[in-house]
Amino acid sequence: GVYLVPAFQGLGAPFWDAGARGAVLGLSRASSRGDIVAAGLEAVAFQTRDLLSAMGRDMAVNAIPAPSVLRVDGGMTANAWFMQRLADILGQQVEVATHPQTTALGAAYHAGQAAGLYGDRAELDALWKPGAAFEPAMSEGEREARYGGWLQAVARVRSET
Repeated sequence: GVYLVPAFQGLGAPFWDAGARGAVLGLSRASSRGDIVAAGLEAVAFQTRDLLSAMGRDMAVNAIPAPSVLRVDGGMTANAWFMQRLADILGQQVEVATHPQTTALGAAYHAGQAAGLYGDRAELDALWKPGAAFEPAMSEGEREARYGGWLQAVARVRSET
């Protein structure tokens, strides 16, 4: 498969390698533009998995259970292919917010809470509603093979290896 590692200014968490460089790996004569675009979108899903795994390890140290559902918002949520691939790579349900910019909405809600318009956090949490949900459809074997390929691609661009 084709992998794009977007380390244009190094790799951030959880790799922390400022000397890493971006690359497209796995190209062949049969590769298409679509393969490269898909690799770019998959890179976001792989990076999300990397970060959620690191957060999960940190949460486990403090006996905090990891959430079973990832709630997302923002511009990329309009891409159903990406949302499905994210669920596939994570191996968990992905819920898309009905409002595409819930970060700003959440800030407004918290300002409203500070002004006395809302009660406790549970009242604010109840305002969040999923617009769509994506369930993993990729087999575990394929998911782990794709992720293993990602980790190999990352290893190839690292400055410390």
